Amino acid sequence: MEIGIFSGSFNPIHIGHLALANYLCEYEGVDEVWFLVTPHNPLKEEAGLMDDGVRLKLVQRAIEGYPRFRASDFEFSMPRPSYTIHTLDALRERYPDHRFHLIIGSDNWQLFPRWYQHERILREHRLLVYPRPGYPVEPASLPSSVRLVQAPLFDISSTFIRQALAEGRDIRFFLHPAVYEELLQSGSFLPR
Repeated sequence: MEIGIFSGSFNPIHIGHLALANYLCEYEGVDEVWFLVTPHNPLKEEAGLMDDGVRLKLVQRAIEGYPRFRASDFEFSMPRPSYTIHTLDALRERYPDHRFHLIIGSDNWQLFPRWYQHERILREHRLLVYPRPGYPVEPASLPSSVRLVQAPLFDISSTFIRQALAEGRDIRFFLHPAVYEELLQSGSFLPR
């Protein structure tokens, strides 16, 4: 099977993540998208990161009922900080019958030279780069292992979601209803 690996903090997961993953399954030849909840991205601050288990639960709630999505805690047992190359190697070893495609935004593609062992990732793995507003990518400049997908642009970020919730704004339509309800019940990001 062709598996899209959507690795991220998902702090919290929002409709932009879900719509993109749905697009990749329906239009880009990906059989399933696995949402790998990342314990800590070495290029991001850990402050303000919800508990690993809470973020995983929110992903599970968001994808319930859609058979082509899978929530994964695969990286929870890996050494921290988590490096993508180690995750991809471990996935390939554990699931030799699958072909994995790393899903990243064009904003991360611009940072890609800073990733640990990025040359080896390009040499040994496939990447799907989706557009992000303000981060254009020239398709002709991409290595053969990288494909730019023509997914719709979603100018939504988890940072925006956290800020809006902290300000007490009703942004229920930016989140899956189960995620919004869970965040309201838990009081996560709400003003104190």
